[in-house]
Amino acid sequence: MAEEQKNTELFETMPVARAVNTMAVPTVISQLIVLIYNIADTFFIGRTGNAAMVGGATLILPVFNISLSISGLAGIGGGALVSRLLGRKRPEEARRVFSLSITISVLVSSLFALGVLLFNGPLMRALGADEENFRYASSYAFFVITLGGVPTVLSNTLAALLRSVGESKKAGFGITMGGVINIALDPLFMFVLMPAGKEITGAGAATCLSNCIACGYFILTIARMRDNPVVRLCRLTDLPERENIAGIFTVGLPSAIATLLFDLDYVVIDRLMSGYSGDALAAVGIVLKAERLPLNVGIGICQGMMPIIAYNYSSGNFKRMRETKRYSMLLGLACAAVSIALYELFAGQIMAFFIKDAPNVVKLGTGFLRARVLATPLMFLSFFHVYLFNGFGKGKYALFLGVTRWLVFNIPMLLFLNWLVGIQGIVWSQLCADVLTVALSVALYGWYERRYIQAEI
Repeated sequence: MAEEQKNTELFETMPVARAVNTMAVPTVISQLIVLIYNIADTFFIGRTGNAAMVGGATLILPVFNISLSISGLAGIGGGALVSRLLGRKRPEEARRVFSLSITISVLVSSLFALGVLLFNGPLMRALGADEENFRYASSYAFFVITLGGVPTVLSNTLAALLRSVGESKKAGFGITMGGVINIALDPLFMFVLMPAGKEITGAGAATCLSNCIACGYFILTIARMRDNPVVRLCRLTDLPERENIAGIFTVGLPSAIATLLFDLDYVVIDRLMSGYSGDALAAVGIVLKAERLPLNVGIGICQGMMPIIAYNYSSGNFKRMRETKRYSMLLGLACAAVSIALYELFAGQIMAFFIKDAPNVVKLGTGFLRARVLATPLMFLSFFHVYLFNGFGKGKYALFLGVTRWLVFNIPMLLFLNWLVGIQGIVWSQLCADVLTVALSVALYGWYERRYIQAEI
């Protein structure tokens, strides 16, 4: 009961800056650790000096991220609904949604892992794997997706669901713990347990094991929270109301689709870069991971913000909702500005940190990184507005922004600028496309607030 009262205070009365920080800081830390353990694979693989091995890991990054979109389906969709139901003072229905979201996560991630196993060859060829990096990509995918997919997705789903009831610290600790273990296991598995030439297999095995351990932590955490009226598993027959089952997918499906399209953009980048050279592919692979640092910080802020937005939107406290939105946006933009300054100054050192004895890869990547980091504030504002609409339970608006961003602006801009100016067009396409995305996002949110929120006041 004390935990429940504490979480209610966080949603309703705690000063906005403190409430957002309480939710966002553990989430940002866990997002950074997730990024670091993803980067750790690239870093340690880069120590081999084998560009084909780095390229193999690069090819699997979008597929790994696509698997994480399943946690968006269940975790973001279910979590946002849980927060809104708590705002309406319906904890029993929130409990049913919480439980069903876990079931959806396990079922869909199992099907995805099986699909990657059965269609490995066609998938690798579709991603652009050549004879040199095919076996590296296949080995890495087997461990991180086929074997490790379900625990990875379930961990992220449970983290999102815990945040939805105000337990951001528990969620952040679990994700952080998995990442730290992965970083520790990488060099052991890659350079001690595996022979030379099999380092990427060791990296995949370390990632798989660490995610299994993190998943175990979340399962034990849920089991120990019996006093919380929401954090409980229900019988499979104890389903939410029909409209709330649909509500999970109303937000979760657009979130998953937006993530899929985000990674489709990465696939297109990889395909286009592989047409230039193996060095270009290796360079952009490092850049795409390095640029995720400010991106993950922004995502952490939005994930911490969304339950507060959802709760107060549902309860009709629009003043607190607006204050939460304003503070979170300024915090994200400040972090983006810092990242631009640091990446512009240290782009060369960042590239050299990831791969040795490959001066051409470092040279290419330095220019790529300095160009792409300029889009960071725009990228933050793009998904910031998507999270706002997810918090409102308005998945159709989030879906519209996601589909427009990737299928109307980003991917066509990639193809057009690549055709127009070559390799530099690939690099600058993000900035050009996101100018249009942010303009659309701001206009849509302004229209929605005038029509629906102000009308309620």
